[in-house]
Amino acid sequence: MIRTEGLAEATEETFEAEVLEAALPVLVQFTADWCGPCRHLAPVLREIAREEADRIRVVLLDVDRAPGIAVRYGVLATPTLMVFRAGEPVTSLVGARPKRRLLQELAGVLDPA
Repeated sequence: MIRTEGLAEATEETFEAEVLEAALPVLVQFTADWCGPCRHLAPVLREIAREEADRIRVVLLDVDRAPGIAVRYGVLATPTLMVFRAGEPVTSLVGARPKRRLLQELAGVLDPA
């Protein structure tokens, strides 16, 4: 998996604890080692994780290592960004985007500061 400092990594075994049971909303990047746009998105997610840590968690999930979860949530492309709140997916975005645009798209699901 593309390792991104400061971001948690979920697996089939840890997905429930890392994502579904989290107190904050969780932005999951469904990623893969071979995904070029995923590598471009990594620094954006790292910055968001650091700057918005009190409002959202950012977690990576490798679709090749956790195919069951990718299938369960209908992930057909990488990167797919899915926000979970209270254990349920509330929004899904496909493709890399700049930080500013991503924050605008996430504004409705972020917890107030």
